[in-house]
Amino acid sequence: MNWARSALAQLTQGDVALVTILATEGSAPRDAGTKMVVWAEGQAGTIGGGNLEHQVADQARKMLLSQVHFALQDYPLGPLLAQCCGGRVRLLIERLDKTAIDWLTDAARRLDADQPFEVRTRFNPGALTKTIAPVTASSPDGATITLAGEPATARGARPTLGDVLIEPQDLPRPPVLLFGAGHVGQAVARALEPLPFRLAWYDTRPETAEIPGVTVGTPAELAAAAMGAGPDAYILVMTHDHDLDYALTSSALAGGAFGYLGLIGSDTKKARFLSRLRKDGFGDGTVARVTCPIGLPHLKNKAPEVIAVSVVADLLMRLEAARRERTKDLQLASL
Repeated sequence: MNWARSALAQLTQGDVALVTILATEGSAPRDAGTKMVVWAEGQAGTIGGGNLEHQVADQARKMLLSQVHFALQDYPLGPLLAQCCGGRVRLLIERLDKTAIDWLTDAARRLDADQPFEVRTRFNPGALTKTIAPVTASSPDGATITLAGEPATARGARPTLGDVLIEPQDLPRPPVLLFGAGHVGQAVARALEPLPFRLAWYDTRPETAEIPGVTVGTPAELAAAAMGAGPDAYILVMTHDHDLDYALTSSALAGGAFGYLGLIGSDTKKARFLSRLRKDGFGDGTVARVTCPIGLPHLKNKAPEVIAVSVVADLLMRLEAARRERTKDLQLASL
């Protein structure tokens, strides 16, 4: 969710409340950094649902009717909230008015462009000051709380006047190159839409141009896109034509710069494609980068919507694993 754009959309109607999870301890429904936008008659995003979200949304709407600009709130997730998580969360609830439009517009633009940045919040008497800064910028004066690395716990020191909260917004959405706009391709595209991926969707058939989001190109243009996908890209090949599937698969392997290459099909199709790839000069190590069949191995249902759920679940698992590795590398680099 582009939380900044959601806030901007509602500011045309009046003030909104921005809820941010600053820290968690133990079992909590969402992670630090999660945001939710609340206004008089609705909300965008979620901090985990349940009674916690209900009470926080109610508190945020009461703030919109008051003169209070922000509140820092700790919630134990136990019997008091009728929740059994057993953890704790610390929340920042802040009222935004039209004076926030400039920094929200900057944040929304950077989120749309997958441009890493920091939201810096300075605690002033009765109000907060917001700044959008590159992640490479030097830290401001005063104590700094970050939501990455070693975040403050839900029982830790609370921000005081002059302190600065730094929230890195540096988890880019990896690209998914989806080749094919048939029934399965459309189901996959629908499943990907709300998730943290950037979809580039291709087909060669002119009639698919009527489908929102599809780029129609020649086989050569699609092959060039596959060849230049990029090291973080997830490639999904599921066109209407096996020869085109092969051309796209071989082009992706020839380029070599991708994170995942999935080919829809049976074990028989896989065997034929891999044999053909070897005959065309690809080594065993390169051929082994092709994943076929795609999706979760235990889901055998062939309905397009089920295949889509299976494929997207597999992508999410791969994305989570990649982010864990990234976090581990950053921790090792800081030693």
